[in-house]
Amino acid sequence: MDVGPRYDGGAGAAGGDGPGYGGGRGDGGGDDAEALLRARLRLADEQIETPPGLWDRIREPGTARAPAVVPLPRRRPRMVVLVVAAAVAAVALGVWWLVRPGPVSVQPAGPTPTVKITVYNSEQACRTGRSLECALRLANDPRAEYAARGNSAGRVWHGDALAARCVVTDGRMVRDEAGVTSTRWYLVTSGQGARGWLPGVRTRNTREVPECPAEVR
Repeated sequence: MDVGPRYDGGAGAAGGDGPGYGGGRGDGGGDDAEALLRARLRLADEQIETPPGLWDRIREPGTARAPAVVPLPRRRPRMVVLVVAAAVAAVALGVWWLVRPGPVSVQPAGPTPTVKITVYNSEQACRTGRSLECALRLANDPRAEYAARGNSAGRVWHGDALAARCVVTDGRMVRDEAGVTSTRWYLVTSGQGARGWLPGVRTRNTREVPECPAEVR
């Protein structure tokens, strides 16, 4: 910055009694230099331009938007995790208790249902007593000859109660002493445990008996 002419030589410099800075202040020269310096500083200050909007930004410091702070996820304490797991298990147990199936009990296979039938002998004289002459045969095979040797599974008498399991309707035809014929044969068990086939003509059954399955025929 220019502060005026310097007085470093010239007339009076050697003697130190002329105007300037060489021999001290004389005739008010120092006051003029100070006044000139102040004038130049004031002019420089006036020439400084303030950036547009500076004072507004200074007066409103709170208007600037603060940067967003994203909180870091906190680790769950182990106890909280255990409590949540226990609650989930309790809810699942409650749901299962509500929708659980009923108790399943395995029942042992019971005996096959049977129908009670009674032996009938068409001969009047054989309706009493239990002689061998009045005995009626239970057959092993309902399709074989009834009186064939070896086709005997046991003996029954008039009036015996038998447990009939099933019946076949296409067995060998049998005729009794009164001339009654039938192709029906009942798979029966006697009171003594004998198991065989009774011809339909040897009973007067009035109850429905189921037909025998294929594996029994």
